[in-house]
Amino acid sequence: MGLSRMDKIFDNSDVKQTNLPLEGIRVLDLSRALAGPFCATILADLGAEVIKIEPGPDGEMVRGWGPFQDGISVYYLSIHRNKKSLSINFRSDEGIDLIRKMSVSADVIVENFKPGVMDTMGIGYESLRTTNPRLIFGSISGFGSSGPYGDWPGMDQIAQGMSGLMSITGQPETGPTRVGIPIGDVVAGMWCALGIQAALFERTRTNLGQRVETSLLAGLIGLLTVQGQRQLSLGQVPGVAGNDHPVICPYGLFEAKDGPFNLAAATEDMWAKLCQLLELQELISDPRYSSNAPRVQNREQLKRELNTRFVERNKMDWTLALVKLGIPAGPIYTLDQVFADPHVRETGMVERIEHPTLGPIELASSPIRMNALRAGVVRSAPPLLGQDTREVLEKLGLSDSLIEDLFARKIVYGES
Repeated sequence: MGLSRMDKIFDNSDVKQTNLPLEGIRVLDLSRALAGPFCATILADLGAEVIKIEPGPDGEMVRGWGPFQDGISVYYLSIHRNKKSLSINFRSDEGIDLIRKMSVSADVIVENFKPGVMDTMGIGYESLRTTNPRLIFGSISGFGSSGPYGDWPGMDQIAQGMSGLMSITGQPETGPTRVGIPIGDVVAGMWCALGIQAALFERTRTNLGQRVETSLLAGLIGLLTVQGQRQLSLGQVPGVAGNDHPVICPYGLFEAKDGPFNLAAATEDMWAKLCQLLELQELISDPRYSSNAPRVQNREQLKRELNTRFVERNKMDWTLALVKLGIPAGPIYTLDQVFADPHVRETGMVERIEHPTLGPIELASSPIRMNALRAGVVRSAPPLLGQDTREVLEKLGLSDSLIEDLFARKIVYGES
């Protein structure tokens, strides 16, 4: 299949990007699974040199998680672009000593072990800062390092439940529902990346690093916004929101002739235009719908009335008609439709890169847009296990003979 014009722009196999925002920042990514790696990927997208330090001989746990593309984990492909892979025997003193040596010249460490594990390994923040006071140490855990749950193991769905997010997600018929991606991991990674960047900025004034910490639970509570404030301010305990906005109507899912779509008539002007478009002008003055508050109260009845019109045309027809009036609307896509959408393609949300064994592959890009990233974000494919071990050790100043010895004694792994 040939490349479209915009696909060619974002085919980055030969792109040499310069002057990136975090260029010159070295990150040691000691994390695993999703939260920490996602944090490190954000930093890598912005230009940091991210060295993913993986336990040998099998590597990061997600390398074994399916589904697979020609033997390569798709899960791994999704969160490790723009990184280098160094594989080390974590159970050997020499392997840990190599990490300690690398930390001396590192700007950032990202880890998401259970609190206290890094200290037990001898590479905790208090230990490493003695030789590198400028080090920024990003830690992500399930519940934080203090409090009654500080020593609990943490997983995404557990945090989704305990944060209240599941209690407001789902349908009245089904009850609490998890979000369709590991949102707790992803959000914690984003919060940690934001904190790390703030710490890097502060370091320009103080010349000192610091610990940056967040958790899956805290990250999700930080997203509750109006739903959380309803409880804090008014004592309200919101239930599952379903597919409707909790406090604005009409704003949610509606049924067109060929399936569901979303619309958001969030202002009185939009509401009036919607009624005129549907030739339901009488609803504008109907006391049940005269303002947002009664519309929310009578939401189900109003939706039934609107859907009697919406089922007459296809969802994209309604989308175009609504957008023309300035009313936000859009079809509900499956993922194949998402990645085939011309807007998604033309705005560079997908980029193409050459993988060492898979050949050309497509990866989701960073959603950040700025001049420094105008040539695209994906500079290198997710690395093979230990792909960069030799290069990293050479830059650390190790001699060829010592590197060969480390390979031979299985202290490090990769292409020897």
